[in-house]
Amino acid sequence: MSKTRIVQFHETGPAEVLKIEEVTLPEPKENEVRLKTEAIGLNRAEVAFRSGQYLEQPDFPSKIGYEASGVVDAVGSNVKSVKAGDKVSTIPSFSMKEYGMYGEDVIVPEHAVAKYPSNLSAEEAAAIWMPFITAYGGLVETGHLKKDDYVLITAASSSVGLAAIDITKAKGGIAVASTRKQEKKQDLLNAGADHVIVTDDEDLVKKAIEITGEKGFNIIFDPIGGPIIEALAKAAAEQATIIEYGSLSGESAAFPFGSLLKNRLSIKGYILMDITTNPEKLKPAKDYIFKALEEGKFKPAIDKTFAFEDIVEAHKYMESNQQKGKIVVKV
Repeated sequence: MSKTRIVQFHETGPAEVLKIEEVTLPEPKENEVRLKTEAIGLNRAEVAFRSGQYLEQPDFPSKIGYEASGVVDAVGSNVKSVKAGDKVSTIPSFSMKEYGMYGEDVIVPEHAVAKYPSNLSAEEAAAIWMPFITAYGGLVETGHLKKDDYVLITAASSSVGLAAIDITKAKGGIAVASTRKQEKKQDLLNAGADHVIVTDDEDLVKKAIEITGEKGFNIIFDPIGGPIIEALAKAAAEQATIIEYGSLSGESAAFPFGSLLKNRLSIKGYILMDITTNPEKLKPAKDYIFKALEEGKFKPAIDKTFAFEDIVEAHKYMESNQQKGKIVVKV
């Protein structure tokens, strides 16, 4: 009986709980695809899942992982959109309690596989759907981004932050990136940001007034949450939308009631699954992103590549917050 290797964990905890284990090669069931993996894209959601701090709790032993690229080598019954030999990558649109993409051979539901532009490498293909669909869904679908909007993108050196800069610029908006450290400022300017606020050295609200001519930001796209929300609300324009798509701070926040009333703000919680599990919303997002990637207008930002055997080190690196873009594991 054929064997393959996957990453599993048997308890929540630090990166070291991740184990590469040999298992029987799985067979795809109805509406499932088996993928021979070439590359895996890492995401903050997986760190949270591994740590027991995600939206859902793992069942042990637990698989892990949302994004991978590779070649289809088997399909289950009723699969119509792909066939053996197709190069595809995965769209996060499933539960990690059921499927995990960290492995040499993985099972994926058919609705979660998509062909990618031929000008991309396998490593790049593992770094497109999570960042670009997250940014598209937040800014375009939820934020209704329009030309000349001032858009504040916090934690901007992440893969989602860099994708948000691309989409803001493509839609004619003014991209303002924020980062804690001075060392990332030039990289963000090189990535296309019109302005960069270094929050360890600069007052975010004062810089917002200076950059926008006292108008404030029309859209704020934030994965940090916690205490920063009060400053974000003060930096917002009248009738602005603050989009919260994460909770990296892990802290609670005082509700900015005064700013909310004064400027009639909208604060919206948003997750990627709002788009990826809704076929009517997913199709325009996929079409827009595919075309921009194919034309070279968007480029996946890969920070560092690790070997499959170094999955623990890859997770540790993600938690160090050093990265400027996507962390990819080559299989």
